[in-house]
Amino acid sequence: MGEGIINTAIVGFGLSGRVFHAPFIHTHPGFRLVTVVERHSSLSKEIYPGVTIAKEYNNVLNDGSIKLVVLATPNIYHLEQARSALEAGKHVVVEKPFTPTSQEADALIGIAEKTGKKIFVYQNRRWDGDFKTIQQVVYNGYLGEILEYEAHFDRYAPGARRSAWRDEPLPAGGVLYDLGSHLVDQALVLFGMPRSVYADIRMQRAESKVDDYFHVHLYYERLKVILKASVFVKEQGPRYSLHGTKGSFIKYGIDPQEEMLKAGAMPGSEDWGKEDPDYWGLLNAEMHGQQFYGNIETEPGNYMAFYDNVFDVITKGAEQAVTPQEARNVIRILELAFESQRAQSLVKIA
Repeated sequence: MGEGIINTAIVGFGLSGRVFHAPFIHTHPGFRLVTVVERHSSLSKEIYPGVTIAKEYNNVLNDGSIKLVVLATPNIYHLEQARSALEAGKHVVVEKPFTPTSQEADALIGIAEKTGKKIFVYQNRRWDGDFKTIQQVVYNGYLGEILEYEAHFDRYAPGARRSAWRDEPLPAGGVLYDLGSHLVDQALVLFGMPRSVYADIRMQRAESKVDDYFHVHLYYERLKVILKASVFVKEQGPRYSLHGTKGSFIKYGIDPQEEMLKAGAMPGSEDWGKEDPDYWGLLNAEMHGQQFYGNIETEPGNYMAFYDNVFDVITKGAEQAVTPQEARNVIRILELAFESQRAQSLVKIA
């Protein structure tokens, strides 16, 4: 496979397409943003004057020059839109969550294999600076055997709505699919598939039609993973807490890339992804026979690494950083969490 510029289309230009995808495609030398599907506006052309605005998805499918389609659309459309793009001979990036069900994810994996095209799931928070730092803490054995891992995605948003469709009772709606897909993916990256799942999933807002709170437990042999999100947390606690046989690591704050992107900054700008030292994580552990107590500098976040990998996979045959099977496993855990909630019991993973 030879290297070259990959003509790319983005389908949908809401928060996801505008903030999390277009800036990276625009600034990456290996991609050319040629088309954006916007049915009701022309915002993309105001920001990127060179793009063509398409009102219909079929315009993208029928354009033989487009090699990569980025689906920044509501979750209920992922299956059919990804299927159509793969069958049209195009590689596909799908926003998380991959699909509403693991069965649908399996179907797309099969279609991708049959067509010889790649499907990428945008689990961008693998490249949050705090999570990259936690990976090093875990993999370097600073804490010994990890016995408890807790991750939060809390907000204080008693009346706010991220997108209207997210709050409708549709497949893959609600906060567990929206934010839990990040936390579950990170846990599986660190520790693999658990043995069992227990979940408490609720509607905390009086007007909620879908879940806006979850407290999910993943059980391993000795390790317990706790994943939690709420819209009624005005005073933030630690985002990550890890406790092991040799010590603890506590991390406050959240990766700055999303706020930088919302403010209009482009990837690669000065101090991209660097975190304020006030939020560097605290490590208290025994290392090499000595007690260490102090802050660990947070690695810079780097969402561009996702698109670096997409380019390398398509043009050089590199391995996928986020495999479709990994993304499918995230969906399976979410399904089992809802099963646990319905049964009010621990669910074992076959």
